[in-house]
Amino acid sequence: MITAQQIDEISIWLDDQLDEPRMEMVLRGRYPDLHFTFCMDDDVVTAKPVKMHAAFNLYLVDSSSHCLALTQDMQLATGLVVAVRDEE
Repeated sequence: MITAQQIDEISIWLDDQLDEPRMEMVLRGRYPDLHFTFCMDDDVVTAKPVKMHAAFNLYLVDSSSHCLALTQDMQLATGLVVAVRDEE
């Protein structure tokens, strides 16, 4: 489960640290119970972000079944996709 507060905290932190080379390691250290995936936003084609930002979008990940899937349900979410938006 992911809370709205965690999503807001992560979004605020990413707003300041998106260019930090150790961003992935720091996030995983701060939120050890969450799974993080990092990609470009145009790699995510069918899902709706749970949080939109000018520089990135956040998507919820559900790993309760055999394969990972994107979800809109925070109760099922076990992680986040941090999808960096193209600056164009």
